[in-house]
Amino acid sequence: MALTGRTALLAALGSLPVGILAPSWAGMLAVNAPLSLAILCDYALAAPVRTLQFTRSGDTSVRLGDGAEVQLTVTNPSRRRLRAQLRDAWPPSSWLPGTEQASSRQRLTVPAGERRRLTTSLRPTRRGDRRAERITVRSFGPLGLAARQGHHEVPWTVRVLPPFTSRKHLPSRLARLRELDGRTSVLTRGEGTEFDSLREYVPGDDTRSIDWRATARQTTVAVRTWRPERDRHILIVLDTGRTSAGRVGDVPRLDASMDAALLLTALASRAGDRVDLLAYDRRLRAQVQGRSAGDVLPAVVEALAPLEPELVETDARGLAATALARAPRRSLIVLLTSLDAAPIEEGLLPVLPQLAQRHTLLVASVADPHVTRMAAARGTIEAVYEAAAATQTQSQRTRTADQLQRHGVTVVDATPDTLAPALADAYLALKAAGRL
Repeated sequence: MALTGRTALLAALGSLPVGILAPSWAGMLAVNAPLSLAILCDYALAAPVRTLQFTRSGDTSVRLGDGAEVQLTVTNPSRRRLRAQLRDAWPPSSWLPGTEQASSRQRLTVPAGERRRLTTSLRPTRRGDRRAERITVRSFGPLGLAARQGHHEVPWTVRVLPPFTSRKHLPSRLARLRELDGRTSVLTRGEGTEFDSLREYVPGDDTRSIDWRATARQTTVAVRTWRPERDRHILIVLDTGRTSAGRVGDVPRLDASMDAALLLTALASRAGDRVDLLAYDRRLRAQVQGRSAGDVLPAVVEALAPLEPELVETDARGLAATALARAPRRSLIVLLTSLDAAPIEEGLLPVLPQLAQRHTLLVASVADPHVTRMAAARGTIEAVYEAAAATQTQSQRTRTADQLQRHGVTVVDATPDTLAPALADAYLALKAAGRL
């Protein structure tokens, strides 16, 4: 039997997609045919969602802590005016906490056959790749009583790079490097291994630097000055195993190690040395090799951006073998890892002779400043026990560092805020001593 009148209208309304009509309308439809007809007409006049066309443009990378903007162009090829609410979905870490809803939802109107551009402002809170998920559009009719809804996949990726907060220390370390390199009026004594020039002796100079032949030819005592060697090979090795996942303050140890690696890369490349990088736990996670001085820092930043700690025990033998393969001739190997006793004694120490025989080794580790504060705490029984535990932890780290130093390894153990400049200073000290 054919449906007529109000029954036919309700049947037509019942065929609308679920969620189009607000729940509050359900009881009214059966008793208010004119309103039902208005809603149906409003739905019919809403611009279709499936035919909409989308394109993206804008930023593809941003430093952690900075903002990025991605433009979305919406084209309406239909003959109806688009009145819509749009949600541009990104991962939650693409915005500061509490700002996702305001940043991802926008209203727009696009006349028939025209296009409009929207801007989505991102403020990522984590490193790595942030990928746009999908765009959901709710197209309203002229009266705003009903709407069509659908979604489109419009891919876009924004790579969130490490913040490189330690770059503020670069100018002072470059000034020190110029002193070592003899490009300023400050003269250094007996440093480096390449002869630079002769100058007059001043009290305090190393007598081993006196050039007796040159002194015999003139009326003053002459000493040799040296400049650090260039074109040395620096291999930075990041341990991405389980110990790198531990948080110190607000960031994982791996992030603090990355910041130190970036400062060292910038400094060493300016010094004329060649810098390579590898990240390893049980397999190779990232590597940068054979880049020129101008390209190495951007390449290292790109390689570190998506890197995350792996909750596995680092294979020290595999790490050593990989490092030796990447450094066929004598190099400075900088290992950013933990100074915890167990990983060092069971993992690194057995392979240390193999590495130390061929290369100069520098081990850098992130220390927890909270342990220092605990060690100084007093006043209550709980504080005393905490101080005892912290002191024991510090003693273990000191013993581990001493074990490494007895094998000729330079050790840097510093808090997250001071690790990067401390590592840069250790590099400059090795360079000044002619050990590179």
